[in-house]
Amino acid sequence: MPLEYETIEYKELEKGIGQIALNRPRRYNSVNIQMMEELEHFWSDKRHDLDTHVLILCGNGEKGFCAGLDMKSAMKTLSDMDPDHFYEFQSRMARLTLAMRRVPQPIISAVHGPAVGLGFSFALASDIRVISDDARFSAAYINIGLGGADMACSYFLPRLIGAGRSYEIMLTGDFLCAQEAMALGMASRLVDRSALMHTAVELAQTMNSKNPMGLRLTKEAINMSLDAGGLEQVLNMEDRNQALLVIRGMLGKNKKTSRYF
Repeated sequence: MPLEYETIEYKELEKGIGQIALNRPRRYNSVNIQMMEELEHFWSDKRHDLDTHVLILCGNGEKGFCAGLDMKSAMKTLSDMDPDHFYEFQSRMARLTLAMRRVPQPIISAVHGPAVGLGFSFALASDIRVISDDARFSAAYINIGLGGADMACSYFLPRLIGAGRSYEIMLTGDFLCAQEAMALGMASRLVDRSALMHTAVELAQTMNSKNPMGLRLTKEAINMSLDAGGLEQVLNMEDRNQALLVIRGMLGKNKKTSRYF
């Protein structure tokens, strides 16, 4: 990892817990090409980081979590792209959400203000969402002349809240307020803006007190279960995970596991 990013900020809050902040506050933390590249590097680095057990994702500044793609910057670039280069740009941007699922650390997104377009997808791709009472969400892709299914939104949203409301959200691009998001089960906690980061850190500390391998295998199991073909596949995977953890504990390789046996 480089010593310093420009469009994102990373710091270790305490041993085992890291915080990544989208850092373009004047632009509502919207994603430009530089941020895309820095996020690619960051998630790639965290995929092999065994010392960080939990991550908190947030947006710097008071304006909001993330306004999605920086359209002003993108239009200058996209107008010069041929179809091949546009497809490369689209696929790299979209796969930031896949990179979030591939890292072993559970990700807690702490969302305030608008989470729009790709920002909405960043929240959906996180494992847990803590939101403030001023949080707002929109699958805004359809509002700019594109399809409403973009940046993995059509994958994550129906799995979180069901297909019924997902159709409406993706087909209209209308905003979803914090209270609606909570009622639909999209978020885990709804708190005052002043308590947002404190709540996210408390959750991270609770998870950080668990067996790190247990956290990793739980995230992997949930990811795989979302796409599993049936109950037997899920059971086989869970059995494998639990057997691995018990064997590790019996061998005394991990103090947090071995204390249970």
